[in-house]
Amino acid sequence: MPNKALTTGLFVLLSVFSSSAQQQQPPAAPQRPAQQPQRPAEQPQPPITFKVEVNYVEIDAVVTDADGNFVRNLTKDDFQIVEQGKPQTLSICSLVDIPVERADAPLFRASPIEPDVRSNRKEFDGRIFVLVLDDLHTLFSRTGQVRAAAKQFVERLGANDIAAIVPTGGNKSGAQEFTSSKRLLLRAVDNFAGRKLRSATLEKVDDYNRQQNIGSGNPPRDQSEAERAHNARNSMATLKNVAEYLAGVRGRRKAVVFFSEGIDYDVMNPIQNQYASDIREETRQAIDAASRSNVSFYGVDPRGLGGLSDEAMELSNLPPDNSLGTTTLQDELRLSQDSLRIISDETGGFAAVNQNDLRTAFSRILDDNSSYYVLGYYSSDERRDGRFRSVEVRVTKPGLRVRARKGYVGPKGRAKETVAANSKTSAALREALDSPVPVSGLGLSVFASPLKGPQPNASVAVTLEVDGTNLKFNNQNDVFTDDVEIAIVAIDQTGKIRDGGHDVMNLRLKPQTHEVVSRTGVRIARRLEVPPGKYQLRVGVRESGAGAVGSVLYDLEVPDFSKSDLSMSGILLTSAYASRIPTANPDPDFKQVLPAQPVALREFPSNDNLALFVEVYDTQVKAPHRVAIKTTILDEAGKALVTTSDERRSEDLQGGKGGYGYQTTLALKDLPPGRYVLRVEAQTLLKDGGTASRELEFRVR
Repeated sequence: MPNKALTTGLFVLLSVFSSSAQQQQPPAAPQRPAQQPQRPAEQPQPPITFKVEVNYVEIDAVVTDADGNFVRNLTKDDFQIVEQGKPQTLSICSLVDIPVERADAPLFRASPIEPDVRSNRKEFDGRIFVLVLDDLHTLFSRTGQVRAAAKQFVERLGANDIAAIVPTGGNKSGAQEFTSSKRLLLRAVDNFAGRKLRSATLEKVDDYNRQQNIGSGNPPRDQSEAERAHNARNSMATLKNVAEYLAGVRGRRKAVVFFSEGIDYDVMNPIQNQYASDIREETRQAIDAASRSNVSFYGVDPRGLGGLSDEAMELSNLPPDNSLGTTTLQDELRLSQDSLRIISDETGGFAAVNQNDLRTAFSRILDDNSSYYVLGYYSSDERRDGRFRSVEVRVTKPGLRVRARKGYVGPKGRAKETVAANSKTSAALREALDSPVPVSGLGLSVFASPLKGPQPNASVAVTLEVDGTNLKFNNQNDVFTDDVEIAIVAIDQTGKIRDGGHDVMNLRLKPQTHEVVSRTGVRIARRLEVPPGKYQLRVGVRESGAGAVGSVLYDLEVPDFSKSDLSMSGILLTSAYASRIPTANPDPDFKQVLPAQPVALREFPSNDNLALFVEVYDTQVKAPHRVAIKTTILDEAGKALVTTSDERRSEDLQGGKGGYGYQTTLALKDLPPGRYVLRVEAQTLLKDGGTASRELEFRVR
């Protein structure tokens, strides 16, 4: 299957397992068992299947006045939808007007500090992009041009946008799940490398010269035709798969930015080219999937005005009849760019070709996906005939113009069934966990820290904090009851689920505890065991019955702590104020090193005290040495306001490659309200010794 690595991650159907006394001695790293306690084995459950409703149609509409200005004050009553000449009942009319938010870096830093806590407490209000990098149709020598163009687009994204990277050739290191982290997106772009086949014209010229050498009069052939056709089908199938996945995101316009030199197979000549019909059908299926999913393709040719200059330099020993040469190369360029124009124009996007400066095109793409109306309805035509259905969007107010796509392709064949491998995970929670967009129905904050664990795995400490204000308790004789379903999965870069858990938290609270939970929420601690690598944690919660659902996507990088001279876990933070949130199942490993459980809060009152814990891993055992560990609170200008320091001796490790446990307490009473940076640094006091550091942002109110 094309792009299997990322689509597995995107389409995965979840299968989940079910104030303190001062310490007299510096804490050691807590000893964790070689294996976490196992839950009772679950009996195999028969899979659940359910049909996905397919007659829901979404149309984006841009409405402007006579001067071309976008009109923002329209309601459902101002629109009419007509499909195949029949009026439809509009179910949804939503104005989307997305601001471009910029990440706010501290003054002393050139780039923002990525948050170590992710939350859905603010509803997602950004744009959704998938950058499909077509390595199958990019010449290796032009790899740098694609990287530069894709990076330019990523840098233009707002802090509230999310994007994913999908290579067409299945390069796992070049894929990135949906994230708002520009660092992760740019790193995936850096792993892109073109692998396009040589020009068909050059292949025919070579074959012509071979024929001349052996005295054959056969017409020159493209020796790579079959592979060229295979690559074309793969690229179109990738676009189709991405569009089908994005169908699950409703109420938003979705854009696929296709960085490609275009299909390099002549599909306009099916008599001479045996795979032309197959490729045209694959292209049609990609366009159809986009029309059903309300996805727009934007083809971007990074070659610019240079076109096929690299290929032209290779032309030599041409046939005397001019059947092959510069003109043939120009025909190749035109056909490849036409393929970008077709998929873009037919899906409501546009193609950027023959342009050295892509800034205007990228601005247009962002504008296209910033201000519009989303109109949704359930079509009265339930036939599954796979035919195009014309749609007309009208505005009843005079003097206004509406721009919207002209129709969509109806479903075809039997309705697909979705199979859930674990029957205990509710359908509502599965849907939230599958979504690339955080679901905000039930407030949730997540913090995760990698720590050294039983080899070859690391142990990831996960803290979930669920907002209590939306929990709907039942009062039964002064006992307040509620059940909250919790699911978490760790998906690696290949789309494989590495670990996870599924639980139901049965809350049975006395009045006093109920009052606290309703005001502050409830905290849950979890542990995951995963090998080093890059992961996306998908965390979801759902209140019992038809209660609210919430989900968070968390980007997590788990280092190989054995590979560095000196490395550090994440910063585990708590405070007297934060400890007031009840914790349903405290992690016993932290009882000996912290006054309370690690928290996902990053805002504290000015009279609070912070307590932190990190593990510092030292693999340098060849000579006795010391490791200096320093903690600093810096203001926005980079001025150090609070500093604590300590040292550890390598002799304490007794010759092993273990971790130093480091704990310190920081008083906030002298800090005015504002934003601060907490930095923990470790340095080996040896010549050429290793260093390690972590930073996080927090606020004082």
